[in-house]
Amino acid sequence: MISRHPDRDQIRIEAVLSALGHPMRLTVVRVLNDGGEHNCGSILDGVSKSTMTHHWRVLRDSGVIWQRPSGRENLLSLRREDLDTRYPGLLDAILEGARLDAESDQGTKLP
Repeated sequence: MISRHPDRDQIRIEAVLSALGHPMRLTVVRVLNDGGEHNCGSILDGVSKSTMTHHWRVLRDSGVIWQRPSGRENLLSLRREDLDTRYPGLLDAILEGARLDAESDQGTKLP
């Protein structure tokens, strides 16, 4: 059973930062940032179902993602509008920082 998503005004900065502070969850958010809904099994490869379930819960409970059932799967999407309204510029800054870190780690320029 999926727990309730927090309302926009219930999203807290410390929960968002904690959720986005984990590399695997940050990768999920980078994928979801492209827009639309993604099947929960299509985002992370080589990760156990229990690990993915944990990360989805942290992202959902912090208010970073929407998760909705669709048949036997769950569809995930980024709560960009809510996050941008609540904390203007935060998500863009975090995603840009992640891009720069990945670029630095790989020694190449990423889009």
